[in-house]
Amino acid sequence: MYIVTLSLTAQKSRASEFMAAHNAWIARGFDEGAFLLVGSLKPQGGGAILAAGSDRAALEQRIADDPFVQEGIAIPEIQEIAPARTDERLSFLTAAS
Repeated sequence: MYIVTLSLTAQKSRASEFMAAHNAWIARGFDEGAFLLVGSLKPQGGGAILAAGSDRAALEQRIADDPFVQEGIAIPEIQEIAPARTDERLSFLTAAS
């Protein structure tokens, strides 16, 4: 499991140009089972993704395909998590690891 943060750059003013493509990229991530959660970093700091799966190289490629990353609007950082303990409502996360 991974936490991906997308930090906005000085190019953030261009985000609206690529928002539709970025949202389509997010939708594909959910459709293909790679994303569990996507949200904004507050205040106005970019975004965060909780991603499933154990193949880091595939995730890195997926993140590189994000139009915001391709256009230099956001810089990604990927952190891997090995879930050891969760609240019962999130027990599926430890079962998958």
